[in-house]
Amino acid sequence: MAKKRLTLASVLAFTLSVSALTGCSSGGGDNEKNASPSPSGSASAPASSGASGESGAKDTITALLPPVSATYQDNFEQMAKDFNALYPNLTLKIEPASWEDMTQKLDTQVNAGSPPDIAFIGSDGISKYVQQGMLMDISDTATPEMIADYEPAPLEYMKNGKGLYGFPAYMEIHAIGGNKQFLEEAGIDWKNVQKNGWTYDEFREAIKKGVVKEGDKTKRYGFVFATAGVASKDYLNILVKNAGMPSAFTKDLKYAYTSKNYLEVLKDVRQLIDDGSMPKELSSIDAGKRWNMFLTGQTMITGKGLATFENSANKNNSKIDANDGSAVEGSIKADYIVLPVPSFLGQPAVSTPAVDGYVTFRGKKEPTAEHKANVVKAAYFLASGKIAAQTNNELFVAHITKTGKEAAASMTVNRNPDNQAAVEVLLSHAAPARPDIPTELGAKAIKLEDEVIIPKLQALLANEIKPEDMYEAVKSAAIKEFGQDGVVTD
Repeated sequence: MAKKRLTLASVLAFTLSVSALTGCSSGGGDNEKNASPSPSGSASAPASSGASGESGAKDTITALLPPVSATYQDNFEQMAKDFNALYPNLTLKIEPASWEDMTQKLDTQVNAGSPPDIAFIGSDGISKYVQQGMLMDISDTATPEMIADYEPAPLEYMKNGKGLYGFPAYMEIHAIGGNKQFLEEAGIDWKNVQKNGWTYDEFREAIKKGVVKEGDKTKRYGFVFATAGVASKDYLNILVKNAGMPSAFTKDLKYAYTSKNYLEVLKDVRQLIDDGSMPKELSSIDAGKRWNMFLTGQTMITGKGLATFENSANKNNSKIDANDGSAVEGSIKADYIVLPVPSFLGQPAVSTPAVDGYVTFRGKKEPTAEHKANVVKAAYFLASGKIAAQTNNELFVAHITKTGKEAAASMTVNRNPDNQAAVEVLLSHAAPARPDIPTELGAKAIKLEDEVIIPKLQALLANEIKPEDMYEAVKSAAIKEFGQDGVVTD
């Protein structure tokens, strides 16, 4: 554990040295990274990727990539050309996917035994595909120069056991975000909250003050969080980390969500809706809807909030100023303020990091050593240098490679310094990577989440079941999956 804390401190120190850039996926790897243009390709090979024009047999590397940033997919042709210019014998064939159908497309290909060589996914999905035997361990192929280009902490998230399964694109922090004007109208000292955090009770009272009613109708909510579609698991995952459960498994590998603290968080989830601070129809609000509600002034605070949302709000503000009809319909000017998730039950605040990136897959047959090396070159090409610099700048996330930082040195980023400092605080207590969790346990936890937690959470949000009902369902399923001795009993 001490080693993990040191690597996290390392990435934080690196982050603090970046004057205009901070941040960091599940947004990264989030399914809502929609705020910025993307790379136009790296013009020259990074030192660690090998010399351009090197000889070798012709080979094609396939990649399944979602819209990492607003125009990321628009640049696929250029990215492929730039890669081919570096490696004339290699072809990078990119298949686009939306965030909504990314998992389905990938799983279809995986189940058919012919996945892409590279897929952009969240690191939390690695254990699932390792369990299926469809990921390619590149720990023996990634060059020392490639590894040395990275900050240690985010690279840890791409590991499972001793295996390395790709390169991270960024380290993103999942937070929440507020409308500065509304926060100040409600008397909330948001600068103090950014620095010192807040408890659940403080947060609950604050969002009550953000509610604005017109008769019986709520014109503005205090808090809205996307809980439908691809964001269905985010809300609970972010909250429980701040209730003494930084991971689904304790350090001694017991399943954590059978803790009594889990039940208390479920009660609080329901309480905020019953207070009237959150919409009764919360279970039907997806990522697009909640962001629209923020831009149109229908909520004071939104979640999950990513660093890139400041950029999205700024761009919409510019469109409003231009009065050219391109702004979101009915939107108002909004200064986006990064805020931490509240802490529960006297537990320390733990930020939820999302490290998303270019994960390396294999088919049913063992790949040749040459093809494996070519896949590594392609994954590193996408995750470093100019491509990483432009993407991360536009997502307002920290650079995690030296080549990315160097390429970004001449790029300008218009960032609110208070938000920059707030993300630095969040990074300082981000949950560490857990490559020690065995593959089979990680896969079982994902299965339990998909089959029990997400459906029950939707029912709880819709007021169809009580918190106690959901807790008992999760506890029963966990004991069945992990055994009585394999779960937390407190």
